[in-house]
Amino acid sequence: MNKREHFNFSDLEHWLNEHRVTEIECLVPDLTGVARGKILPRQKFTEDRGMRLPEAVVAMGVTGEFPEEGPYYDVINPTDRDMHLRPDPATVRIVPWATDPTAQVIHDCYDKDGKMVPFAPRSVLRRVCDLFDAEGWKPVVAPELEFYLVARNSDPDMPLKPPIGRSGRAETSRQAYSIDAVNEFDPLFEDVYSYCEKMELNVDTLIHEIGAGQMEINFFHDHPLQLADEVFFFKRTLREAAMRHNMFATFMAKPIAGEPGSAMHIHQSILGPDGKNLFSNPDGTASKAFYWYIGGLQKYIPSAMALFAPYVNSYRRLSRFTAAPINIQWGTDNRTVGIRSPVAGPAARRIENRVIGADANPYVALAATLACGYLGMKNQIEPTPECKGDAYLGDYQLPRSLGEALEKLRGEKALAEVLGEAFVTVYTEIKEIEYAEFMKVISPWEREHLLLHV
Repeated sequence: MNKREHFNFSDLEHWLNEHRVTEIECLVPDLTGVARGKILPRQKFTEDRGMRLPEAVVAMGVTGEFPEEGPYYDVINPTDRDMHLRPDPATVRIVPWATDPTAQVIHDCYDKDGKMVPFAPRSVLRRVCDLFDAEGWKPVVAPELEFYLVARNSDPDMPLKPPIGRSGRAETSRQAYSIDAVNEFDPLFEDVYSYCEKMELNVDTLIHEIGAGQMEINFFHDHPLQLADEVFFFKRTLREAAMRHNMFATFMAKPIAGEPGSAMHIHQSILGPDGKNLFSNPDGTASKAFYWYIGGLQKYIPSAMALFAPYVNSYRRLSRFTAAPINIQWGTDNRTVGIRSPVAGPAARRIENRVIGADANPYVALAATLACGYLGMKNQIEPTPECKGDAYLGDYQLPRSLGEALEKLRGEKALAEVLGEAFVTVYTEIKEIEYAEFMKVISPWEREHLLLHV
């Protein structure tokens, strides 16, 4: 639990003084998950000063482009408006790798009228959490985040390779759950855990996943906004630590051909006003809310795929027999389905969304999966019968490309009402720009198979 959960600006000032902070990184997560913002000297960071950035800063794609039309443009004065940034005191963390005492604080985005900018990632997640609050429901989530360690790569035309470990060798075979394979990178992970401890990130277990150089970090369960912040901080921290050990860490969904992709599995449950798990009846059996939540995920995940799989590369991960789902089936302790119910007691009954890629923005992904479940509970959507066999033997039930996913997202009005129409508009426009940029690139596969054969 975040010990700074109820911090106000006065508490924040005390924390900064206590840690002798001289510099502050004022951060805003954009739709890609990149940290945007400004760096201020400590004395310039005051409650009444505030800070401004152009609204389009949070509406940029991964290529740095942004739509030339959108909700952030003034119809009368068609220029890029400023947004007003307010620090969330609960997010303050030390920057453990900085030479001078430096803090980092995540900010929320507001317009000139004091309303939250609707397409800022944190705004979207807050909006969905507010809908749960209005029902007296408290969502609890726990992400599992996969990633690859790779050798430094300065040429994007060259394939990625596993890094060299302590033994002086790179992995050439799959080492799922191998302790020795994790120990190959002990110096790196000692720094990662040290950084996380100083930042008070609630990371749990670290394991070696199936792929060569592929790892997974688990987070303790908590409120969605806090967990999204922690995943945002962790990604930044891991990348920094990896570079200090002469390697890269990547959250690409499918960074290496022939190796499994990386996911962000999200476990989720809902507590009622009495603090008890709504997914379980008093006698310990699964409740109607449990099944309705699954029904909502099944109905809306296909339309939310552009949020769970946000890039062209994301769809390379979702293929048969690769530990990644191709369907919206559900099952108990079944890793071939897209929606899994782990074996757990009544108080810990939960649902795992296995569709989401590691490349997804944590704020957007959490908002979207909760939105699907919320619609299921509100509309009492019944799920299909439980899948008790190998779901890979069935048909594809998810979009196979970003273009198909964007079309489905635009056509789903119920999701837009929950997430916000302005958000869906901006998001889909950005993804169209990214897709257009991708289509300008000719791949090696095209040169190999088409150059002399067509």
